[in-house]
Amino acid sequence: MKKLISLFQQKRNLLSVYFTAGFPELNSTVPILKALEEGGADFVEIGMPYSDPLADGPVIQNSSSRALTNGMSLKVLFEQLKDINQQVSIPLILMGYLNPVLKFGFDAFIEKCKETGISGLIIPDLPYETYIEKYEPVFTQNKISNIFLITPQTPKQRILNLDQASTSFLYMVSSAAVTGTRQGLSKRQIRYFERVNSMKLSTPRMVGFGISNHETFKEVCQYAHGAIVGSAFIKHLENYGHDQEAIINFIKNLKTGEQTDI
Repeated sequence: MKKLISLFQQKRNLLSVYFTAGFPELNSTVPILKALEEGGADFVEIGMPYSDPLADGPVIQNSSSRALTNGMSLKVLFEQLKDINQQVSIPLILMGYLNPVLKFGFDAFIEKCKETGISGLIIPDLPYETYIEKYEPVFTQNKISNIFLITPQTPKQRILNLDQASTSFLYMVSSAAVTGTRQGLSKRQIRYFERVNSMKLSTPRMVGFGISNHETFKEVCQYAHGAIVGSAFIKHLENYGHDQEAIINFIKNLKTGEQTDI
């Protein structure tokens, strides 16, 4: 968590990248992480594949299904990441649903995250109230950040509560739709970003859902500390696999707008 907090204190226009562990191949996880860091990603969200990902669009759903077919599981993922801090230095976050975590055993899962050096968790279906009542001490004791999501429909008071409970950043879902790439920001999205900014929250914000190129990345960074790219990168992996040079060029294109041949 300390690494993640330090990142937000030092930089703006941050780029986070999401990909599904075990996609496109079972052993892609570590090579992808190394290439993302070399390309300039500021931190990475590693998706824990799940058979019923309700908030995910078809691109991420397909990657999750493929990863499970490849043999990915939490046990395999933690085995792949056991020495990851010796190979990459950027903060790593695990993102996924609560059910597989509970099946693994919540305390055992948190312990594995601590051993691996995971900075934070994004569990969209872990309710705020349940976190506060049951899990907050575990996160705090193990120095792992629980990252909350807010949407255009989240009431003001709830956003303020989430801001108070946050320890690193808030994930601003840019729309109420499922994940996927879109072209540019709508006036409704801009009003939403401006409304949240007017609350003067103490927690940094990252915008996700719909970021696909340098233009949308640059636009979103006007309203938040950075952007999260998911579906666009999954599509890239679908087309090019975990080729290191292709991933590095993809990230550089996103951050700078420079078009590099792959």
